[in-house]
Amino acid sequence: MVSGVSWMLLPSCVSFGKNAGHELSLGVATKLFDGERCWSHPRAGIVPQRGANGAPRVVMTMNSLDLAGSDVFRGMFGMETDDLGKTWTEPVEMETLKPRHDAIGGEERPVAVSDFWPGWHAASSRLLGTGHTVVYTPDWRVTSPRPRHTAYSVYDAKTGEWADWKKLRMPDGEKFHNSGAGCTQRFDLEDGTILLPIYFRPPGKNSRVTVCRCAFDGETLTYLEHGSELELNNQTRGLGEPSLTRFKNAFFMTIRNDEKGYVAKSQDGLHFDNYQPWKFDDGSDLGSYNTQQHWVTHREGLFLVYTRRGANNDHVFRHRAPLFMARVDPDRLRVLRETEQILVPERGARLGNFGVTDVSPNETWVTVAEWMQPRGVEKYNSDGSVFVAKIHWKFPNR
Repeated sequence: MVSGVSWMLLPSCVSFGKNAGHELSLGVATKLFDGERCWSHPRAGIVPQRGANGAPRVVMTMNSLDLAGSDVFRGMFGMETDDLGKTWTEPVEMETLKPRHDAIGGEERPVAVSDFWPGWHAASSRLLGTGHTVVYTPDWRVTSPRPRHTAYSVYDAKTGEWADWKKLRMPDGEKFHNSGAGCTQRFDLEDGTILLPIYFRPPGKNSRVTVCRCAFDGETLTYLEHGSELELNNQTRGLGEPSLTRFKNAFFMTIRNDEKGYVAKSQDGLHFDNYQPWKFDDGSDLGSYNTQQHWVTHREGLFLVYTRRGANNDHVFRHRAPLFMARVDPDRLRVLRETEQILVPERGARLGNFGVTDVSPNETWVTVAEWMQPRGVEKYNSDGSVFVAKIHWKFPNR
């Protein structure tokens, strides 16, 4: 076990409206930086009542990142806590989620699972993780074009093992030849069907986003249909890394783009009429670009977690630190500037690849690792820490 995890209470006890007050605390679950590797994409899911004294077991997965290349993920590791983060198991490489080789274009090429996100599926009582595949050249380089799939796996709470990863079967044709759910936040409906946001790139086109409605029987994830295809045909790469939530009676999707983040609203989570750039409530640009944003959803308030320009952070790659959270006006689709708080401080390394987990009605966690590229970011005191930012709700969440 990793013991002696230190936690600090951040200097804020904030009440956003009548019933959504919260406090923040920040801890480090583990860390890795040896000049060759660091952790990336740490995201957590829960298994209810599997922890100590009726607490959930929190299961975190993360990739090891090879610092000599770009997006080289050679393995998937896991760690767990049964006492709400007081202690963690040591990170262990998971054989069932390791890269494997596929015959592509007449040669054997390594295929890794990355950008993984575990989430509890209540209808089947299973912890389901979704992400996407990365196809490399035989010498572990990323090239385009290449096939990409949504990858998924199911965790066995009895054995503590993940099942061998599988690929989600999509409709035939070239449209979804390069598609996946990397870094996307899904929403599970009460009947057990899953609204899974993906992004895909038709041949010769910019990347697009859509939401797939899927069935899940506890073992197999099955595509049923997909909704609106949102696209942006300009000089950027298009739209990517969408994340979905439901607040009150509407669905909200936040979307990555090279130049700015976007937001869209829907009544059913599948069909979106349009989208608009993220702005503060004073009309100024949010300043979040070329990285993901995700949702924190409380029964009394909707919040966005993001990075942005304009925070004395020009030395940070794509301004991907610090990690902010602020409340969203769900009618105007604006971020309320006066509610903005820092969840994880900036120490030179980027914090753009993170996850959000509802651990209990009283706590929501945001997990993120210091991505130790480019070389030299450690001079600002980053050390490859995997942070757990806890949001302690004053009023219980559903």
